[in-house]
Amino acid sequence: MTTEASRVVHARAPGKINVYLGVGALGDDGYHEIATAYQAVSLYEDVRASDAPDFSVAFTGPVDLRELETDGSNLAIRAATLLARTTGYRRGVRLEIEKNVPVAGGMGGGSADAAATLLACDALWGTDLSREDLLELAATIGADVPFAFTGGTAVGTGRGDQLSPALAQGQFQWVLAFAAFGMSTPDVYRELDLHRERHALDIFPAETQPRVDPNVLQALRAGDPHLLAESLFNDLQAPALHLEPRLAEVIELGEENGALAGVVSGSGPTVAFLAADLDSALELQIALSAARHTVARVTGPVHGARILGE
Repeated sequence: MTTEASRVVHARAPGKINVYLGVGALGDDGYHEIATAYQAVSLYEDVRASDAPDFSVAFTGPVDLRELETDGSNLAIRAATLLARTTGYRRGVRLEIEKNVPVAGGMGGGSADAAATLLACDALWGTDLSREDLLELAATIGADVPFAFTGGTAVGTGRGDQLSPALAQGQFQWVLAFAAFGMSTPDVYRELDLHRERHALDIFPAETQPRVDPNVLQALRAGDPHLLAESLFNDLQAPALHLEPRLAEVIELGEENGALAGVVSGSGPTVAFLAADLDSALELQIALSAARHTVARVTGPVHGARILGE
């Protein structure tokens, strides 16, 4: 018989790729509105939650964990404490997280941790919040957390947290190239603003409210990787390459070895390569590995956060 104290709830949430990311002009509030097409991919964060008198988190996994905070600033701890505060729960939780999504890699790993933690703690504590209530809490933790919760393919607007589902046919084959370093999202956004100032005479001014290119949505609906490859776009790619020129070499290498296209995911530094089919993805994975890059072959779209077991 499992006692309440020994019960462990296991939840899982996916990382994401931004197949399109348009960034609006810098607003008076210091933020940018974005328009993005997210796709959840088969690289997962696993969260195990068990009863405890206070809140703690420990990490394992194949990625570099040295930069991770384990205090109240960690997104998983923030998710657990927010749920406890909202529902009046009086004890805490011990979180054990197996990380497969790179830290500060532009793939929303911390957001996936938070989404899985909300689900796991809700089940562990029996707080029984509705999906809508959990999504509302998710949006207050971070802009990418609602998408990690819902998964699939979706358009995100505002700060990325206002979601509308997007139809995606079939499966897309991706090869991810991970960097040995992380990138700071605020630094990349700052560099974007500087880039736009430097080239103000050469480029159109940024829209206040950007929109996802209709060609991207059409390619997703059709399940056509060739069409999607022509429309992959990220406004943060130029500033990310400016801060880390090594990423340009990675993109070039992938495209020379059969990728239909490569794009920096989110604020980087992970580079996502779209392959035409499984065979092409396997060949690309082998070529990038041979060049001593750390890579993973994944598919999308996949489901969002869910409970796997207790």
